Amino acid sequence: MVQTWCHVPVADRALLGVADAGGFIELFQLVGAKESPFTLEPFARFALDKQCLALSLDWSTGRAGRASDQSLDIISSNSKGQLHLLKVDAAGPGLQCVATWQAHHFEAWIAAFNYWQTEVVYSGGDDGLLKGWDTRAPATPVFTSNRHSMGVCSIQSNPHQEGILATGSYDEHVLLWDTRNMVKPFADVPVQGGVWRLRWHPLHGHLLLAACMHRGFRVLNCRQAVEEKQDMCTVSASHKLPNSLVYGADWSWLTFCPLPQPQQLSHVGSFSCGEAGARTEDVEAAGQPPGPSSRSCLTDDMGEGWLKLQIANKTRTSLQPSMEGRKVSSLLHTPGIMICDRDLHVETANTNINLLATCSFYDHVLHLWKWESS
Repeated sequence: MVQTWCHVPVADRALLGVADAGGFIELFQLVGAKESPFTLEPFARFALDKQCLALSLDWSTGRAGRASDQSLDIISSNSKGQLHLLKVDAAGPGLQCVATWQAHHFEAWIAAFNYWQTEVVYSGGDDGLLKGWDTRAPATPVFTSNRHSMGVCSIQSNPHQEGILATGSYDEHVLLWDTRNMVKPFADVPVQGGVWRLRWHPLHGHLLLAACMHRGFRVLNCRQAVEEKQDMCTVSASHKLPNSLVYGADWSWLTFCPLPQPQQLSHVGSFSCGEAGARTEDVEAAGQPPGPSSRSCLTDDMGEGWLKLQIANKTRTSLQPSMEGRKVSSLLHTPGIMICDRDLHVETANTNINLLATCSFYDHVLHLWKWESS
């Protein structure tokens, strides 16, 4: 199952897109108020094909500053190698099929928009091919590349800088492309693990998060590559999760802001980083029953501290944190700092504090991380 939020409101509601194992694309709307828990309610549903798996989903709204008159589209792929272009209509039946075409001979693991030219989409398949398509005439690919040596399973257009595309593969390489010349990538980054998901940072256009399966996850600093087209990306931070495969990774669009002065932040836990990998004694969260701690202090090669929060792996429709089976500790607590909406606090937001989440196979756990970049 693939889940991704649309980062622009639709009929004043937030929409979550889901590609599931039943071959459906489903949309859910976030409803609720401050006085009641937020929940997800069904908004639209579309069957891609019979007896197939829906494998990916991308919104056409990935670039910041989307024009108000821009159409809202979804590109999806399935296990039969097909791509599906869907149109979202808030006033109509919800989801309408615009085009369907055969893109790959085997599973089409990933499909993604060019956020700067949304009539262009890219796809990657188990046949090891990366392809580009003009959705106005999708019968023939605009280009086909076999630069990856194994199945292509992750693609994302850079939402901050036009013409930059990142791709990842089972061949354990992240490639960066100039979309004006898809003959050869301008950067090739080995990450020692199959790259199942890639996500550009919502604020910093040079930071790329990669879910690297058995090698955990990595934050790549590609400033020289993105700005100067040099074959140079460095690993700013990484962590390998034992006995698990990291398949999902994404950044939070929330940020941290200074706490207004007479307001006090209730104490719900404390944490002190020691040596790399050191574990701390359990600190009971206020108002919550004691339970097993999931905290650890991690330090990357640059000496930067990490905080880990392990959240319950129960499937719930409510967005309230689940407290079943284990304690959710407040390791997001930083003295004098609160979580805020970056769009509403542009001037005061601390953009060096980042939240990211990863999910892993075998242990079926969602991890939430806080990273303070230099």
